[in-house]
Amino acid sequence: MRLPSHHEKKSSTFVDMMTAKEIITYMVSRHDEEQRQVLMRFFKTGPGEYGEGDEFLGLKVPQTREVVKLTVLDTPLDQVPALLMSRWHEVRLCGLLMLVEKFSKLAKKRLENDEAAITGRDKIVAMYLNYADQANNWDLVDLSAPKILGHWLLLPTHLGDKHVVMDRLASSDCLWRQRMSMVSTWKTTQQGDPSWCLRYAEVHLLHPHDLMHKAVGWMLREVGKRCSMDLLRQFLEHHAHEMPRTALRYAIEQMPDDERKYWMGR
Repeated sequence: MRLPSHHEKKSSTFVDMMTAKEIITYMVSRHDEEQRQVLMRFFKTGPGEYGEGDEFLGLKVPQTREVVKLTVLDTPLDQVPALLMSRWHEVRLCGLLMLVEKFSKLAKKRLENDEAAITGRDKIVAMYLNYADQANNWDLVDLSAPKILGHWLLLPTHLGDKHVVMDRLASSDCLWRQRMSMVSTWKTTQQGDPSWCLRYAEVHLLHPHDLMHKAVGWMLREVGKRCSMDLLRQFLEHHAHEMPRTALRYAIEQMPDDERKYWMGR
């Protein structure tokens, strides 16, 4: 089995629908044992590690993106759950990136208030939340949450109170759902609204896991970079003394050397 070329995508002779089974078969056929071993070490899949038990095919992210690019228009939304439920990390990433692409097409400026587009976006967000546990490593979360949930926070919706939706993620016992609530704020901060980041930075400030320390610090750094360095300083005045050092170090990366030394000394 092979995927269509760019030329075939433009041709009316190509089939109108790609099934999840066909996509999975193709991706499995491209497995790379040497790269698989590298990825399993990198994503900490050993006993007791955060990615314990995750299985890889050995595909690099650009290879998975190429699969998405060639199939997303011909793959109905109802095929995506089968990708998200796959045992293979790269196949789950493929499903998540398909949701990102489908959401993006419905979030264009001219469609922001279009009722059909709102319904379509909400359906994608609902699917993403329903299968959130399948985004069970930091790359799966980081490549999808800001562009789905984060973008959704900026748009009209019929799913109810957005704070309730995000608070539910933040208060979950699942590390990956918690990370979703934090890294989703990259999009809102990018658009000039730091309130979401500051809200969840406080919620997760004393989180025990290093992956959340990094996420909190990363998002706070974006507040200083995209919105206001003074706002970041105000947050640090209140919390630098209690922040994990990793979070603090990430948060102050854009500051001058002498100021970084000052905050680390706090």
